Amino acid sequence: MKHLLSENDRNFLEGRVAEVEKQTGTQIVLATTKRSDSYNEIPWKAFSLGVSVSGLIVVLTGLFFPVWATNTTILLTVAWILAPGILLAFMTTVFSCVARLFLTKHRRETETLQYAQSLFLSKELFGTKERKAILLLISGFERQVVILPDTGIRKMSGPEAMDKLMAEMIVQLKNRSVRKAFEAGLNELQISLSLKGANESAANELTNKIISEDSK
Repeated sequence: MKHLLSENDRNFLEGRVAEVEKQTGTQIVLATTKRSDSYNEIPWKAFSLGVSVSGLIVVLTGLFFPVWATNTTILLTVAWILAPGILLAFMTTVFSCVARLFLTKHRRETETLQYAQSLFLSKELFGTKERKAILLLISGFERQVVILPDTGIRKMSGPEAMDKLMAEMIVQLKNRSVRKAFEAGLNELQISLSLKGANESAANELTNKIISEDSK
């Protein structure tokens, strides 16, 4: 998956951001990243698992079906133990679905949240006049949604509304549609915030362009 959003998707969503911002008086930033961390330990975890399982099989085979130890059998045994580990480690670098098997839910959530917080600070989303910025981030590899509202948004909307916003986006993301996930989030923001502090004359303080780091 080279890009999480096509050019048409980006144009549509950027237009929707402008519409929702105008109706709610907020500053909305959408962001995507292919992954929130490099997870260099994943191939090693896969290698360890492959070697452990194949090693156990070799030991059990030797117990029940003993053979004379020769140079050839020793080399074959070493190859048999290492090959599954190497293959499994390689598969984690090629297939995201395999790599995700070695990533815990806690690590996935933690890394995505840290990435979103870093992005919020680096892009200075806290710098709006009324502190009414909100970041909606989708991380592709982790299949995670992170929502970071600034203080002004939190005053306008309680935790329940943010939880509902998160739930709406997650439903669409489970269907593998990043565009629909963002669209659902924008629709929910439009509904929940349109009657709370809307100011159509407010300046557009942050770009409507989607922040994309899909090349990671």
